[in-house]
Amino acid sequence: MKGHSLLIVDDEAQMRELISMYAEREGYRCTEAEDGKQALELLAKQTFDVIILDVMMPKLDGLSFCKKVRETSDIPIIFVTARGGEVDRVTGLKIGADDYLVKPFSPRELLARIEALLRRVRPSAVISEDCERYGALEIDTKGHEARINGTELSLTLKEFDLLTCLARHPGQVLDRERLLEMVWGYDYYGNARTVDTHVKTLRMKLGEHAGLIQTVWGIGYKFEVPA
Repeated sequence: MKGHSLLIVDDEAQMRELISMYAEREGYRCTEAEDGKQALELLAKQTFDVIILDVMMPKLDGLSFCKKVRETSDIPIIFVTARGGEVDRVTGLKIGADDYLVKPFSPRELLARIEALLRRVRPSAVISEDCERYGALEIDTKGHEARINGTELSLTLKEFDLLTCLARHPGQVLDRERLLEMVWGYDYYGNARTVDTHVKTLRMKLGEHAGLIQTVWGIGYKFEVPA
């Protein structure tokens, strides 16, 4: 993972320095921000591979920062926070975080999670002008077709859009409400369980590759390409 860049956002200088010290030993390039406002300013100037994010911060807290980032970016986000309750973890994942680690934590565990996230997210898609490949799945955006190992899948328009949406967010947990907004549009007033019905049908059509779409109980779904 040498050369990947991390943005570490935490109002505690000692915590930022601790994470940076361990990460830099492994070859990561680290940039620090003391709150969400400063982090947004840094994101406007440069790109990062992973964001390590605290929740409780002044000026702009971690949850609000995560929501703002998710409006325009799919950069992987790991919450590292003292708020370890189930509601806190579920909330963090539902608004767009990719992982959640509770303080106090082992720096080695954090690095392992970063490495796992980069393996999951970065190499999964091979994209040409009109064709995107995710393991055995190939999505032809121009022809509006999806294929598994070269065999075309018979998908409806919404099934194709849903599969494409999930595939373009590998490893990221997407809740039903967000999927409805992204695939059906903000003006859709149907039941969120519409997503479940389409996922069930998609899995049937994917056959032995149904595991590409994984259920995250109590939240929604995520797309996962086997290593």
